[in-house]
Amino acid sequence: MKHHPKHQLRRVATERRYQIVAGAAAALVLASGAGALIASTGTDEAPARQEAAAVAELAPRLGDVATRSEARVATSPSTASASPSAKATSAKPDPDLTKKAAPKPPSSKVLDYTYEAQTAYWNCGPAAVRNALSATGIETTQDAMVAPLNATENGTNSAEDTTRGLNQMVKGSPYRTHEIPGQAATPAQMDQLQADVVKAITDGRGVVANVAGDATDTDGGWHSFPGGHYIAVVGYKDDGRTVRIADSANPSLPAYWMTTIDLANWMATRGYSA
Repeated sequence: MKHHPKHQLRRVATERRYQIVAGAAAALVLASGAGALIASTGTDEAPARQEAAAVAELAPRLGDVATRSEARVATSPSTASASPSAKATSAKPDPDLTKKAAPKPPSSKVLDYTYEAQTAYWNCGPAAVRNALSATGIETTQDAMVAPLNATENGTNSAEDTTRGLNQMVKGSPYRTHEIPGQAATPAQMDQLQADVVKAITDGRGVVANVAGDATDTDGGWHSFPGGHYIAVVGYKDDGRTVRIADSANPSLPAYWMTTIDLANWMATRGYSA
């Protein structure tokens, strides 16, 4: 039975798993090479023997073409790019981007409180603490706060005492003492007072300030306490640039507004509980 070159090529090509590109290239080489060998023999050899010789000579070349084609497929851009895309899909979100920002405090806030004037010339400390606690929602009496503050007829010693008394009454002991030791407040201390008042009032807590000397409120009222005095801060406005003061000294003027700058200077050499 006679075999034609095309039949022989089909059998050889199907025995290997070549890519389409490799098979096409090999077919062209085999066809041209086989024709050249048959033409060059010049003999009467049987076609089958000529075809077998052509296939035998071209088989290594066919394998070389397939090997190069497989190498090109293995290093193609589409294959190399599979890994990075899989890595990108497994990336976790940045926790800092998903974190919610803290709500901004209101530009103004005044707490609900009940006012009491001091019952004696020396107990402004217990009275101020009592008024601040009422703004926090805790009702007590001036007499009840005398012992926690170590108050005597000489008054209440410092903001450390009001801080201690407030923390005995408020859950979590949130109050801290802040001092302004110089003869005048620095810009940093003014800014700190503003931030502390806004935070405390926003949290629903009144502030107690230990003042000394003279100060003027926003209406032009003059307040003078050469020997020292305690007042409660129960609100603010203008983002804390102005504060609402509950003053136990004078029941005819129980409250007034004062700038944070003036209050900070009024507390120079002393401090506050916030």
